[in-house]
Amino acid sequence: MHFSLCTFVYDLIIIGGGPAGLTAAIYAARRAVKTLVLAKEFGGQAVYASKVENFPGFDMIAGYELMEKMKAQAEHLGAEVKNAEANEIKKENDIFFIRDKDGNSHEGKSLILSFGAVPRKLGLPNEDKFKGNGISYCATCDAPFYRNKNVAVVGGGNAALDAALLLAKFAKQVYLIHRRDEFKGEVVRVNEVKKLSNIEIILNSEVKEIKGEKNITGVAVGKVDGGETQDLEVNGIFVEIGHIVESDFVSKMVALDEQKQIIVNNKNETNVAGVFAAGDATTVPYKQIVIAAGEGAKAALSAYSYLQKVRS
Repeated sequence: MHFSLCTFVYDLIIIGGGPAGLTAAIYAARRAVKTLVLAKEFGGQAVYASKVENFPGFDMIAGYELMEKMKAQAEHLGAEVKNAEANEIKKENDIFFIRDKDGNSHEGKSLILSFGAVPRKLGLPNEDKFKGNGISYCATCDAPFYRNKNVAVVGGGNAALDAALLLAKFAKQVYLIHRRDEFKGEVVRVNEVKKLSNIEIILNSEVKEIKGEKNITGVAVGKVDGGETQDLEVNGIFVEIGHIVESDFVSKMVALDEQKQIIVNNKNETNVAGVFAAGDATTVPYKQIVIAAGEGAKAALSAYSYLQKVRS
């Protein structure tokens, strides 16, 4: 691996421009830390939320608008932001060398890894078309928008069970669709789901087709092993089949769990001195904008403390 030498060394380089990364940039810049944010796309998964009603200070705000405000605030405070996708990192003499996919090199005295995670998709033709407009990957975020409507939840783990339980408080009818013959989630959650009259469990099945033109009108559900499909009238689909953390490029540097999430302690420290992590890419539970932002703030403060120690 060859890196060209840079003429400038940042105090902190943040990889990722979602809520965690941008909040980290805000906190670091306010401490006069020379900060660079590298992000393939700014805003992360939050930009796909058409309405955000659970971020403190806003009754309702579009996810894209909220992320734009965070980015502008970070830049106003002095953080430098660049559209670049980091794909190689090495450490030499307490300096981190990052190369992006365009071949540019960046040097920093500390790192925050906050590149997020992406939801696993159903892999159906209309999925991207309806993302954020009928297809949701976050029941906590979007359940209230489906009051007195019919919805489908896809998945069989705790996340899917929790989504079904939450949606049952708002929706008229919830269809819980799982491709296996039993759920992977906790028995107590399964029993709670089975008790509710407005949740219908459909096992050994999967969504074969998403129906609708401008809005979702239904789904075609069929048995995993083939056969006829049944049409369900639904206004929304909640996909709860896990997340993918694209952490291969840091797998030789920091410790990961079995889901490729970055392992952090309560100070957002990784197993490598000077490397911190925050947001959906980490082992911290609950993938929410406000939690990612809080974790980003913690990571920035921990990075600041680290920099103070290495300077002294």
